[in-house]
Amino acid sequence: MAFGWIDEQARVRRDAGLVRTLRPRPADSPLLDLAGNDYLGLARHPEVTEQAARAARTWGGGATGSRLVSGSTRLHAELERELAEFCGFEAALVFASGYAANLAAVTTLAPHGSLLVSDAGNHASLIDGCRLARGTTQVVGHADPAAVRKALATREGGPAVVVSDTVFSVDGDAAPLPALAAACRAYGAGLLVDDAHGVGVLGDGGRGAPHAAGLAGAPDVVTTVTLSKAFGSQGGAVLGPARVIDHLVNAARTFIFDTGLAPAATGAALAALRVLRREPERAARARAVAARLHDRLTELGLEAVRPDAAVVSVRAPSPEQAVRWAADCREAGLAVGCFRPPSVPDGVSRLRLTARADLTDAEVDRAVTVIGRLRPGAAG
Repeated sequence: MAFGWIDEQARVRRDAGLVRTLRPRPADSPLLDLAGNDYLGLARHPEVTEQAARAARTWGGGATGSRLVSGSTRLHAELERELAEFCGFEAALVFASGYAANLAAVTTLAPHGSLLVSDAGNHASLIDGCRLARGTTQVVGHADPAAVRKALATREGGPAVVVSDTVFSVDGDAAPLPALAAACRAYGAGLLVDDAHGVGVLGDGGRGAPHAAGLAGAPDVVTTVTLSKAFGSQGGAVLGPARVIDHLVNAARTFIFDTGLAPAATGAALAALRVLRREPERAARARAVAARLHDRLTELGLEAVRPDAAVVSVRAPSPEQAVRWAADCREAGLAVGCFRPPSVPDGVSRLRLTARADLTDAEVDRAVTVIGRLRPGAAG
């Protein structure tokens, strides 16, 4: 029977406790949300939602076509210009999603005969980009500049690109960007980093991890960002030298053949960026909330990874217990993320908590109390 193998795959997932389900959330959910990625609390900011509505009324519900046909609006150009200026890069190009931006950057910067050196903890979009690229990929140990140097030393000619998240989405730890850049420069390689979890949170006023590391605007550094986390909207962008951005316009398949980002999302992201420029303290507050979460959780004896940005990871004994823990938290009024195989490369299941700049200390303490009370093995 066609697709009969799917039933066996479903059985394997059920037996392993790895079945995923969709759960639509209501617009007025009473849950305290530590599961979403709205790091700066801007998704419902009145300026952001108003600009999204205004953009839709002005430009329509959709972009209507590829950016190269009819999908570019004045808002796209404004967002690209202001985003590049804010993050310290020469130019930017907006995509319909962060995933599409990563696929574009990796595949267009790794032609046939190139070497890609990819961190073992990279996001799925970077991994898929490496799979689609025409070069050869070497996966190296997590956050290990020495391993990167060793891989680059094997290159026999052709371009080389080192690919890494700046802040890894599972544990929230940061990549050693200065050391990675030094390794790249020692071997004439480019550095491509995904700052999805860094922009808006790290750097001066949230300008991102490359800016904090002194790498913004460098001719050998390209970064991607998402507009769906700190900027509370949707979409993604690639930032870098103007000649790299021009190359993407002409060669990136996820740009050329994909409908442009919807005007409402573009307007929302632009409004969020302007709010952040006016209120840079939001970035520091998100980091402070993450630190408070970590400190309070570890005081309870939980194994939490010290956050470098706004993600706090709390380890669980097994996938089944992680799912039960998250479900119990939801019943107690707290939404938390639940990461388990195959989403986690090391096979360790976790609760994943995301700090928000608009959370109060009382809300953080309430969340910690719920998580601690309901942890696996705790007395009822």
